[in-house]
Amino acid sequence: MAEEEGGTPAGTPDESRKKKTNPMLRIGLVGFLAVVAVGAGTYWFLTRHDVETDDAFTAGRAVTIAPHVRGYVTELLVNDNQFVHAGQLLARIDDRDYRAARDRAAAAVELAQSQAAGTRFALLVAQKNFPGQLQVAQGQLLAAQAQQFRAETDYRRQHAVARAATTQQDIDYAAAALQSAKAGVAEAQGRLQVAEPVEANISDIQTRVGQYDAQIAQARAELAQADLNLGWTEIRAPHDGWISQRNIERGSFVNEGQSLFSVVEPEVWVIANYKETQLAHMRPGQKVDIAIDAYPSLDLKGHVDSIQLGTGATFSAFPPENATGNYVKIVQRVPVKIVIDEGLRADLPLSLGLSVEPTVHTK
Repeated sequence: MAEEEGGTPAGTPDESRKKKTNPMLRIGLVGFLAVVAVGAGTYWFLTRHDVETDDAFTAGRAVTIAPHVRGYVTELLVNDNQFVHAGQLLARIDDRDYRAARDRAAAAVELAQSQAAGTRFALLVAQKNFPGQLQVAQGQLLAAQAQQFRAETDYRRQHAVARAATTQQDIDYAAAALQSAKAGVAEAQGRLQVAEPVEANISDIQTRVGQYDAQIAQARAELAQADLNLGWTEIRAPHDGWISQRNIERGSFVNEGQSLFSVVEPEVWVIANYKETQLAHMRPGQKVDIAIDAYPSLDLKGHVDSIQLGTGATFSAFPPENATGNYVKIVQRVPVKIVIDEGLRADLPLSLGLSVEPTVHTK
Protein backbone atom coordinates (compact mmCIF):
# COMPACT_ATOMS: atom_id res chain seq x y z
CA MET A 1 0.00 0.00 0.00
CA ALA A 2 1.44 3.38 -0.99
CA GLU A 3 2.35 5.92 1.67
CA GLU A 4 3.33 9.55 1.37
CA GLU A 5 7.00 10.02 1.78
CA GLY A 6 8.08 10.96 5.33
CA GLY A 7 4.59 10.98 6.96
CA THR A 8 1.38 9.17 7.73
CA PRO A 9 -0.83 8.04 4.97
CA ALA A 10 -3.16 10.74 3.71
CA GLY A 11 -6.84 10.44 4.29
CA THR A 12 -6.75 8.16 7.32
CA PRO A 13 -9.93 7.80 9.47
CA ASP A 14 -8.31 9.55 12.54
CA GLU A 15 -7.48 12.66 10.57
CA SER A 16 -10.95 12.85 9.15
CA ARG A 17 -12.53 12.49 12.59
CA LYS A 18 -10.40 15.35 13.99
CA LYS A 19 -11.43 17.64 11.19
CA LYS A 20 -15.07 16.90 11.86
CA THR A 21 -15.04 17.27 15.68
CA ASN A 22 -12.66 20.20 16.29
CA PRO A 23 -15.05 22.91 15.04
CA MET A 24 -17.85 21.68 17.32
CA LEU A 25 -15.61 21.72 20.34
CA ARG A 26 -14.51 25.21 19.54
CA ILE A 27 -18.07 26.38 19.13
CA GLY A 28 -19.13 24.75 22.43
CA LEU A 29 -16.19 26.20 24.29
CA VAL A 30 -16.80 29.65 22.88
CA GLY A 31 -20.47 29.42 23.73
CA PHE A 32 -19.72 28.32 27.29
CA LEU A 33 -17.26 31.14 27.76
CA ALA A 34 -19.77 33.57 26.36
CA VAL A 35 -22.47 32.39 28.76
CA VAL A 36 -20.05 32.63 31.67
CA ALA A 37 -19.01 36.09 30.60
CA VAL A 38 -22.60 37.25 30.22
CA GLY A 39 -23.55 35.74 33.57
CA ALA A 40 -20.57 37.29 35.29
CA GLY A 41 -21.25 40.64 33.70
CA THR A 42 -24.91 40.49 34.66
CA TYR A 43 -24.07 39.53 38.24
CA TRP A 44 -21.53 42.34 38.47
CA PHE A 45 -24.01 44.82 37.03
CA LEU A 46 -26.73 43.82 39.46
CA THR A 47 -24.48 43.69 42.52
CA ARG A 48 -21.97 46.42 41.78
CA HIS A 49 -23.54 48.66 44.43
CA ASP A 50 -23.90 45.92 47.08
CA VAL A 51 -21.55 45.87 50.07
CA GLU A 52 -21.36 42.75 52.17
CA THR A 53 -19.29 41.31 55.01
CA ASP A 54 -19.16 38.14 57.06
CA ASP A 55 -17.81 39.98 60.12
CA ALA A 56 -21.28 40.63 61.56
CA PHE A 57 -23.25 39.35 64.53
CA THR A 58 -26.63 39.77 66.15
CA ALA A 59 -26.77 42.12 69.13
CA GLY A 60 -29.33 43.26 71.67
CA ARG A 61 -29.91 44.38 75.24
CA ALA A 62 -29.12 41.98 78.06
CA VAL A 63 -29.84 43.61 81.42
CA THR A 64 -28.08 42.11 84.42
CA ILE A 65 -30.43 41.64 87.37
CA ALA A 66 -28.82 42.34 90.76
CA PRO A 67 -30.48 42.79 94.20
CA HIS A 68 -30.47 46.04 96.17
CA VAL A 69 -30.43 44.18 99.50
CA ARG A 70 -28.71 41.13 100.88
CA GLY A 71 -30.28 37.98 102.27
CA TYR A 72 -31.25 34.40 101.59
CA VAL A 73 -33.31 33.56 98.50
CA THR A 74 -36.55 32.06 99.80
CA GLU A 75 -38.31 31.76 96.43
CA LEU A 76 -36.99 31.32 92.88
CA LEU A 77 -39.82 31.54 90.38
CA VAL A 78 -38.01 31.33 87.02
CA ASN A 79 -35.93 28.81 85.14
CA ASP A 80 -33.24 28.99 82.47
CA ASN A 81 -34.30 30.54 79.14
CA GLN A 82 -37.84 31.23 80.41
CA PHE A 83 -39.72 34.15 78.85
CA VAL A 84 -40.88 36.70 81.44
CA HIS A 85 -42.96 39.86 81.28
CA ALA A 86 -42.21 43.29 82.73
CA GLY A 87 -43.07 43.42 86.43
CA GLN A 88 -43.19 39.64 86.83
CA LEU A 89 -41.87 38.36 90.17
CA LEU A 90 -38.63 36.47 89.56
CA ALA A 91 -37.30 35.79 93.06
CA ARG A 92 -37.90 36.74 96.68
CA ILE A 93 -35.35 37.42 99.43
CA ASP A 94 -36.09 36.71 103.10
CA ASP A 95 -37.85 39.90 104.25
CA ARG A 96 -38.24 39.35 108.01
CA ASP A 97 -35.33 41.60 108.98
CA TYR A 98 -36.52 44.31 106.60
CA ARG A 99 -40.08 44.16 107.96
CA ALA A 100 -38.72 44.64 111.48
CA ALA A 101 -36.62 47.59 110.31
CA ARG A 102 -39.67 49.10 108.65
CA ASP A 103 -41.70 48.73 111.86
CA ARG A 104 -38.93 50.41 113.87
CA ALA A 105 -38.80 53.28 111.42
CA ALA A 106 -42.60 53.68 111.58
CA ALA A 107 -42.44 53.77 115.40
CA ALA A 108 -39.69 56.39 115.24
CA VAL A 109 -41.92 58.56 113.03
CA GLU A 110 -44.80 58.30 115.50
CA LEU A 111 -42.52 59.14 118.43
CA ALA A 112 -41.09 62.20 116.67
CA GLN A 113 -44.58 63.35 115.71
CA SER A 114 -45.85 63.04 119.30
CA GLN A 115 -42.83 64.92 120.65
CA ALA A 116 -43.33 67.66 118.09
CA ALA A 117 -47.04 67.88 118.94
CA GLY A 118 -46.24 68.21 122.66
CA THR A 119 -43.69 70.93 121.96
CA ARG A 120 -46.21 72.83 119.83
CA PHE A 121 -48.67 72.78 122.73
CA ALA A 122 -45.88 74.02 124.99
CA LEU A 123 -45.24 76.84 122.52
CA LEU A 124 -48.89 77.89 122.61
CA VAL A 125 -48.80 77.89 126.41
CA ALA A 126 -45.51 79.80 126.44
CA GLN A 127 -46.87 82.47 124.15
CA LYS A 128 -49.45 83.17 126.87
CA ASN A 129 -47.46 82.37 130.00
CA PHE A 130 -44.25 84.31 129.39
CA PRO A 131 -45.97 87.67 128.76
CA GLY A 132 -48.24 87.01 131.77
CA GLN A 133 -45.26 86.12 133.96
CA LEU A 134 -43.62 89.39 132.92
CA GLN A 135 -46.70 91.35 133.96
CA VAL A 136 -46.87 89.48 137.27
CA ALA A 137 -43.19 90.23 137.91
CA GLN A 138 -43.71 93.87 137.11
CA GLY A 139 -46.70 94.03 139.50
CA GLN A 140 -44.77 92.26 142.23
CA LEU A 141 -41.96 94.77 141.86
CA LEU A 142 -44.40 97.66 142.18
CA ALA A 143 -45.92 96.08 145.30
CA ALA A 144 -42.48 95.48 146.78
CA GLN A 145 -41.47 99.06 146.07
CA ALA A 146 -44.66 100.31 147.76
CA GLN A 147 -43.93 98.13 150.76
CA GLN A 148 -40.41 99.55 150.88
CA PHE A 149 -41.76 103.12 150.73
CA ARG A 150 -44.09 102.38 153.61
CA ALA A 151 -41.29 100.79 155.62
CA GLU A 152 -39.01 103.76 154.96
CA THR A 153 -41.76 106.15 156.08
CA ASP A 154 -42.34 104.24 159.29
CA TYR A 155 -38.61 104.06 159.90
CA ARG A 156 -38.20 107.83 159.47
CA ARG A 157 -41.25 108.50 161.66
CA GLN A 158 -39.82 106.37 164.47
CA HIS A 159 -36.60 108.38 164.37
CA ALA A 160 -38.32 111.74 164.01
CA VAL A 161 -40.57 111.63 167.09
CA ALA A 162 -39.40 112.30 170.60
CA ARG A 163 -37.73 109.44 172.37
CA ALA A 164 -40.42 109.45 175.01
CA ALA A 165 -43.15 109.06 172.35
CA THR A 166 -41.87 105.67 171.08
CA THR A 167 -40.13 102.62 172.28
CA GLN A 168 -37.00 100.84 171.28
CA GLN A 169 -39.08 97.88 170.22
CA ASP A 170 -41.04 100.02 167.74
CA ILE A 171 -37.79 101.43 166.39
CA ASP A 172 -36.41 97.91 165.94
CA TYR A 173 -39.60 96.78 164.25
CA ALA A 174 -39.43 99.71 161.82
CA ALA A 175 -35.79 98.93 160.98
CA ALA A 176 -36.58 95.24 160.46
CA ALA A 177 -39.60 96.09 158.29
CA LEU A 178 -37.45 98.37 156.17
CA GLN A 179 -34.84 95.66 155.63
CA SER A 180 -37.57 93.15 154.75
CA ALA A 181 -39.13 95.58 152.26
CA LYS A 182 -35.74 96.15 150.62
CA ALA A 183 -35.26 92.39 150.34
CA GLY A 184 -38.72 92.09 148.80
CA VAL A 185 -37.83 94.71 146.20
CA ALA A 186 -34.60 92.90 145.35
CA GLU A 187 -36.49 89.63 145.01
CA ALA A 188 -39.14 91.25 142.78
CA GLN A 189 -36.42 92.78 140.61
CA GLY A 190 -34.87 89.33 140.20
CA ARG A 191 -38.22 87.83 139.17
CA LEU A 192 -38.69 90.66 136.70
CA GLN A 193 -35.23 90.11 135.25
CA VAL A 194 -36.04 86.42 134.76
CA ALA A 195 -39.41 87.20 133.16
CA GLU A 196 -38.19 89.98 130.85
CA PRO A 197 -36.73 87.88 127.94
CA VAL A 198 -40.20 86.88 126.72
CA GLU A 199 -39.27 86.69 123.03
CA ALA A 200 -36.10 84.73 123.77
CA ASN A 201 -38.00 82.19 125.85
CA ILE A 202 -40.65 81.77 123.16
CA SER A 203 -37.96 81.48 120.47
CA ASP A 204 -36.27 78.72 122.47
CA ILE A 205 -39.44 76.62 122.37
CA GLN A 206 -39.91 77.46 118.68
CA THR A 207 -36.40 76.14 118.06
CA ARG A 208 -37.27 72.89 119.81
CA VAL A 209 -40.34 72.62 117.59
CA GLY A 210 -38.08 73.00 114.56
CA GLN A 211 -35.75 70.31 115.92
CA TYR A 212 -38.63 67.89 116.34
CA ASP A 213 -39.84 68.72 112.83
CA ALA A 214 -36.38 67.84 111.56
CA GLN A 215 -36.51 64.61 113.52
CA ILE A 216 -39.85 63.85 111.90
CA ALA A 217 -38.35 64.45 108.44
CA GLN A 218 -35.38 62.22 109.28
CA ALA A 219 -37.64 59.50 110.67
CA ARG A 220 -39.84 59.65 107.57
CA ALA A 221 -36.77 59.37 105.33
CA GLU A 222 -35.64 56.32 107.28
CA LEU A 223 -39.15 54.88 106.95
CA ALA A 224 -39.09 55.49 103.20
CA GLN A 225 -35.71 53.75 102.98
CA ALA A 226 -37.06 50.86 105.04
CA ASP A 227 -40.05 50.59 102.71
CA LEU A 228 -37.70 50.56 99.72
CA ASN A 229 -35.56 47.84 101.29
CA LEU A 230 -38.65 45.78 102.01
CA GLY A 231 -39.90 46.25 98.45
CA TRP A 232 -36.51 45.30 97.04
CA THR A 233 -36.77 41.87 98.63
CA GLU A 234 -39.02 41.09 95.67
CA ILE A 235 -36.96 40.95 92.47
CA ARG A 236 -39.07 41.70 89.40
CA ALA A 237 -38.40 41.78 85.68
CA PRO A 238 -37.65 45.30 84.39
CA HIS A 239 -38.97 44.43 80.92
CA ASP A 240 -40.06 41.55 78.70
CA GLY A 241 -37.36 39.08 77.78
CA TRP A 242 -35.73 35.71 78.30
CA ILE A 243 -33.92 34.63 81.46
CA SER A 244 -30.26 33.93 80.75
CA GLN A 245 -27.13 33.11 82.78
CA ARG A 246 -29.03 32.19 85.94
CA ASN A 247 -26.52 31.49 88.70
CA ILE A 248 -28.60 31.31 91.90
CA GLU A 249 -30.75 28.67 93.53
CA ARG A 250 -33.32 28.73 96.29
CA GLY A 251 -31.48 29.10 99.60
CA SER A 252 -28.53 30.97 98.13
CA PHE A 253 -27.22 33.99 100.05
CA VAL A 254 -26.94 37.05 97.82
CA ASN A 255 -25.30 40.44 98.35
CA GLU A 256 -26.12 43.87 96.99
CA GLY A 257 -25.07 44.20 93.37
CA GLN A 258 -24.42 40.48 92.88
CA SER A 259 -25.33 39.25 89.40
CA LEU A 260 -28.25 36.82 89.65
CA PHE A 261 -29.24 36.43 86.00
CA SER A 262 -29.78 38.46 82.85
CA VAL A 263 -32.95 39.35 80.98
CA VAL A 264 -32.45 39.46 77.19
CA GLU A 265 -34.93 41.78 75.46
CA PRO A 266 -36.78 40.57 72.33
CA GLU A 267 -35.43 43.41 70.21
CA VAL A 268 -32.41 42.26 68.18
CA TRP A 269 -30.29 44.11 65.64
CA VAL A 270 -27.09 43.46 63.71
CA ILE A 271 -23.64 44.92 64.27
CA ALA A 272 -21.64 44.58 61.04
CA ASN A 273 -17.94 45.46 61.06
CA TYR A 274 -17.30 46.78 57.57
CA LYS A 275 -13.90 47.66 56.22
CA GLU A 276 -13.21 51.36 55.99
CA THR A 277 -12.87 50.95 52.21
CA GLN A 278 -16.52 49.79 52.05
CA LEU A 279 -18.05 52.88 53.65
CA ALA A 280 -17.68 55.37 50.79
CA HIS A 281 -21.29 55.05 49.61
CA MET A 282 -22.92 53.67 52.77
CA ARG A 283 -25.53 55.89 54.38
CA PRO A 284 -28.19 55.47 57.12
CA GLY A 285 -31.53 54.33 55.75
CA GLN A 286 -30.17 52.10 52.97
CA LYS A 287 -31.84 48.70 52.57
CA VAL A 288 -30.07 45.57 53.76
CA ASP A 289 -30.54 41.86 53.04
CA ILE A 290 -29.60 39.75 56.06
CA ALA A 291 -28.64 36.08 56.01
CA ILE A 292 -28.48 34.17 59.32
CA ASP A 293 -26.15 31.18 59.40
CA ALA A 294 -28.23 29.49 62.10
CA TYR A 295 -31.50 29.81 60.13
CA PRO A 296 -30.82 29.79 56.38
CA SER A 297 -34.56 29.75 55.68
CA LEU A 298 -35.06 33.19 57.23
CA ASP A 299 -35.22 35.99 54.67
CA LEU A 300 -34.56 39.06 56.77
CA LYS A 301 -34.82 42.63 55.56
CA GLY A 302 -33.49 45.68 57.35
CA HIS A 303 -31.88 49.07 56.96
CA VAL A 304 -28.72 50.83 58.05
CA ASP A 305 -29.49 52.61 61.30
CA SER A 306 -26.18 54.33 62.03
CA ILE A 307 -22.44 54.17 61.50
CA GLN A 308 -20.24 54.35 64.57
CA LEU A 309 -18.00 57.42 64.73
CA GLY A 310 -14.92 55.44 65.55
CA THR A 311 -13.25 52.22 64.51
CA GLY A 312 -13.31 49.13 66.66
CA ALA A 313 -9.62 49.59 67.46
CA THR A 314 -10.25 53.12 68.75
CA PHE A 315 -12.63 51.92 71.45
CA SER A 316 -10.65 48.84 72.40
CA ALA A 317 -9.17 48.44 75.87
CA PHE A 318 -5.67 49.07 74.49
CA PRO A 319 -5.97 51.32 71.42
CA PRO A 320 -2.99 51.31 69.08
CA GLU A 321 -0.33 54.00 69.45
CA ASN A 322 0.48 54.69 65.82
CA ALA A 323 2.69 57.66 66.64
CA THR A 324 5.43 55.45 68.08
CA GLY A 325 7.67 52.81 66.53
CA ASN A 326 7.36 51.35 63.05
CA TYR A 327 4.00 51.68 61.34
CA VAL A 328 2.25 49.06 59.23
CA LYS A 329 -1.00 50.18 57.65
CA ILE A 330 -3.91 47.86 58.47
CA VAL A 331 -7.38 48.21 57.02
CA GLN A 332 -9.64 49.25 59.90
CA ARG A 333 -13.20 48.09 60.52
CA VAL A 334 -16.08 50.32 61.57
CA PRO A 335 -19.17 48.94 63.37
CA VAL A 336 -22.43 49.60 61.52
CA LYS A 337 -25.78 49.12 63.26
CA ILE A 338 -28.42 47.44 61.11
CA VAL A 339 -32.04 47.30 62.28
CA ILE A 340 -34.15 44.30 61.24
CA ASP A 341 -37.43 45.45 59.69
CA GLU A 342 -39.13 42.23 58.58
CA GLY A 343 -38.73 38.48 58.31
CA LEU A 344 -38.47 37.57 62.00
CA ARG A 345 -40.50 34.64 63.28
CA ALA A 346 -41.88 34.20 66.77
CA ASP A 347 -40.92 30.54 66.81
CA LEU A 348 -37.31 31.33 65.87
CA PRO A 349 -36.05 34.02 68.28
CA LEU A 350 -32.55 35.17 67.44
CA SER A 351 -29.91 34.60 70.08
CA LEU A 352 -27.31 37.29 70.66
CA GLY A 353 -23.97 36.77 68.95
CA LEU A 354 -25.18 34.71 65.95
CA SER A 355 -23.10 34.96 62.77
CA VAL A 356 -24.74 37.14 60.12
CA GLU A 357 -23.95 38.07 56.51
CA PRO A 358 -25.58 41.42 55.72
CA THR A 359 -25.60 42.93 52.22
CA VAL A 360 -26.14 46.69 52.03
CA HIS A 361 -27.67 48.06 48.82
CA THR A 362 -25.94 51.42 48.53
CA LYS A 363 -27.98 52.40 45.44
